Amino acid sequence: MPPTDASIVSYWDAAAASFDEEADHGLRDPHVRSAWAERLRSWLPAAPADVLDLGCGTGSLSLLLAEQGHRPVGVDLSPLMVEQARQKLVAAGFDAVMAVGDASDPAPEAGTSFDVVLSRHLVWTLPDPEAALRRWIGLLRPGGRLVLVEGRWATPAEPYVAGLPWMGGVEAEHLERVLRPLVKSVRVEPLPDPVLWGKPVHDERYAVVAFA
Repeated sequence: MPPTDASIVSYWDAAAASFDEEADHGLRDPHVRSAWAERLRSWLPAAPADVLDLGCGTGSLSLLLAEQGHRPVGVDLSPLMVEQARQKLVAAGFDAVMAVGDASDPAPEAGTSFDVVLSRHLVWTLPDPEAALRRWIGLLRPGGRLVLVEGRWATPAEPYVAGLPWMGGVEAEHLERVLRPLVKSVRVEPLPDPVLWGKPVHDERYAVVAFA
């Protein structure tokens, strides 16, 4: 049975305190941080761009975006994650919006028009990922970009995602096939570099950049 919003909130709130201990979550290692900053620069248009960071977690990517001169808006279902994201951005001197909400269907208060919609490791948690992708593309300005960092995990899926359509992640080929009818162009970039993850990886990890 699909999880409820309450069960998902409870799960990620419980994970919030230790979330940034993962190298690709907290980006505390300067080499990992630099690798993600370089990737973001290659995927995004020139700054400043309005970027919706969906499933923003503790705000590590939003902070990189702000440092690069973009205007991030973060949305996450977990209040404790969002509070950490706010603190992270404020401590660095940025006044970015970090909001609690359903990343699969962002509320209009978060904004309705963006140059970029970005998510990392989110679609596998969604009850209806294809509907979410259509909604996200609808938030893009003409020529805007949907940037998805995803994978198909070699490790077991998180306990609460049993029964979800993309449980355990989604193959790049499948995600590309879903997106092609919805956008003008799609490109896939494999992400096997262990520097991005703070360790060697043995599963499929990639980014998709789709242009509206």
